[in-house]
Amino acid sequence: MWPSRRGEPGGPTDWQTRSGAFRSTGGGNWVPSDVQVSVDQRIVEAAARLPAHGGVTGWAALRWCGGRWFSGLGPDSSLRPATLAVGTRHTLRPDGRIVVSQEHVPPSEMGRVRGLRVTSPCWSVAFEMRKASSDEAAVVAFEMAAYDDLVSVAELTAFTESALWIRQGVQRVRDVLPLLDENSWSPMEPVMRLAWQLEAGAPRPLANCPVFDLSGRFVGTPDLLDPVAGVYGMYDGGLHLAGEVRHADVEKEAAYRRLGLEGATMMAGDVRDRGAFVGRLREAYARAERRPSDMRLWLPEPPVWWVPTSTVEQRRALSSYDRMRLLRYRKAA
Repeated sequence: MWPSRRGEPGGPTDWQTRSGAFRSTGGGNWVPSDVQVSVDQRIVEAAARLPAHGGVTGWAALRWCGGRWFSGLGPDSSLRPATLAVGTRHTLRPDGRIVVSQEHVPPSEMGRVRGLRVTSPCWSVAFEMRKASSDEAAVVAFEMAAYDDLVSVAELTAFTESALWIRQGVQRVRDVLPLLDENSWSPMEPVMRLAWQLEAGAPRPLANCPVFDLSGRFVGTPDLLDPVAGVYGMYDGGLHLAGEVRHADVEKEAAYRRLGLEGATMMAGDVRDRGAFVGRLREAYARAERRPSDMRLWLPEPPVWWVPTSTVEQRRALSSYDRMRLLRYRKAA
């Protein structure tokens, strides 16, 4: 619900604001108290405080443009304020609900989506990456935007050189470009992949690469896969500890072992200290190296009939029917 001002047509009366029938959304704006404070409502309430210029940017703009993984929560589950990019000629002041960016956004990077003024996906994800707390957080931000095909690596690369070449934090974006992937299905997968590459020193794995037996039968899609060495990786968060999800995980692990694949699992407790996962991964590589060649029962590449969906470009090219048919499993993931 779009907020309104006290006394204006459709807005609350003085008595309604004093009685608690309406709640303040900041900047002199109000909504009825029974309006749910969802993440999208918070974005709308922030956008209502924009001056005549500027727009919502960062995670809030990505969420508004369809980025499902941008929940508006921080690492400690606290509410993240929405960022408003308004330049320097304004009187807007930050508070617990909004952050104000004084960067000038070119008009070409500003648009209106579902009624709200927001920065373009390239600007928004680059802003989120530049302001991230670490390189790892910057990679996660991009890959969760790529999950919903909002931006590709090629688009971000070109945008970085054409529009961000002197912006604060742009070097971080340049530094992590070689690390980015367009096929992560959850925020912890890039975390595990970076530990795989940078801390374990293992070859870069494929993200969500399907596995097939030698007859071409689809077996499963591990989070990470080194198809040459025959090593896969899975992340087990809280949802994987019990019930049907845990049962499905155990069945998949058994199926991968029957093909001769060796696996390593990263658990929630490994996020702070990656040493245990790195050790398990190296052990998996050692086991895979000892496995005889006649026990490698998986196809090194998907069969020709398989429709690839691992890149933003491939997914954007799908018809509406094929998107529903081929990408429905990503929602479940």
